[in-house]
Amino acid sequence: MDQLLTRHSEPAARELLVNMPGILIEGARQVGKTTLARQLMGDALLLDMDDARTRASAQDDPGGFVAQGAGRLMVIDEIARVPALVPAVLAAIEADPRPGQFIMTSSSSLTRAGVAMESLDGRIGCLHLSGFSQGELTSGRDDFVDALVSVEKPTSFASTLSRAAYARLLESGSYPDAVDLFEHKRQRWLDDYVQAQVKRQMPQLRRIFVPDRAMSLLHILAAEQGGELVKSRLAEEAEIPATTIDGYLDLLADTWLFTALPPWAPKLSDRELVRPKGFIADSGLAARLYRITAEQLCTINFAEAFIGSLQAFVAGELLKQSTWTKQPYNLFHYRDRMGAQVDLVMELADGRVIGIDVRTTSAFQASQFKQLQALRDKLGDRFAAGVVLNTGQHGYPYGDRLFGLPTSALWQL
Repeated sequence: MDQLLTRHSEPAARELLVNMPGILIEGARQVGKTTLARQLMGDALLLDMDDARTRASAQDDPGGFVAQGAGRLMVIDEIARVPALVPAVLAAIEADPRPGQFIMTSSSSLTRAGVAMESLDGRIGCLHLSGFSQGELTSGRDDFVDALVSVEKPTSFASTLSRAAYARLLESGSYPDAVDLFEHKRQRWLDDYVQAQVKRQMPQLRRIFVPDRAMSLLHILAAEQGGELVKSRLAEEAEIPATTIDGYLDLLADTWLFTALPPWAPKLSDRELVRPKGFIADSGLAARLYRITAEQLCTINFAEAFIGSLQAFVAGELLKQSTWTKQPYNLFHYRDRMGAQVDLVMELADGRVIGIDVRTTSAFQASQFKQLQALRDKLGDRFAAGVVLNTGQHGYPYGDRLFGLPTSALWQL
């Protein structure tokens, strides 16, 4: 993508930098962390730990390496490559706690690299960066939750997107370098990307690790976008020892290729299930791993894949928006053993709850609101709204705090 798009996380990053001695920008490789850091840095010293000579210098003398930036903002790119730099940065902050001294980026979890994250509390502000949101791609404001609780008549919203257009969005994904590429070039880019992650980055984070097993697990997860994580079955299908499946899933999550959505457990029933749902974080990467195209998603043979992919896409957009929303929330899914389930549940800071079910149909039906209606009746005043998202083009008022919307309302409402 040639045009430099504004990241909606930038104001939050600038605010952290004004108030904290340092900030840490975490996220998968190739999502724009370094680009965001460059937009923030001004006259700063940029040091890249992917550069072998720079990395060797940092490893030899972490304290001296950090000291060279005294008086200037220092940007340390991919700091997880040299975990010893983190205590050196913290020591520098202890000696001089002025705000705006360090920007650090990392494409893998610092915990996985051996850094105790609690040591960063109160001194380093953390910001997660994902690939582009749909609002960023269209230069619009996307804060669905804030719009939902603020717009007087959300059902008046209309969309121009078709079912096929949504399938193309799923296939395109959100990586800045790949989203605008033609299909065959994007497929090649994604193939190279995942190979680099599995064969180069992951072995740096885990000593006992079989790349082929990780790749097999990625393919299985991509084929089951939005499915509940049954670890014993995943281990069997990927031919991974059951004792190590947690480690492989953690590794995929620590490199932000994979996201586990926790279950919501409000004790509405004594039969609530506690398994998370899992999905490949980028819809385009998921489609490529599953070897499915936008055209196939629109056919009846791949109807189940389309609904899982669209659910994962909606969850991904809401997770992105949670980093800049005016209405802070946590995202969950809900299901109990009696069959009651809601695809996505957002619990706001004030305790209010929004439920979302996702459908690939273009028309709304009363049966689609059954689970949201049951949730509303159990929660009472805590229930802020229940929304069915689909691939149609018009909103639909159903009942008290229940309505349907086109999926594009996520970034256009």
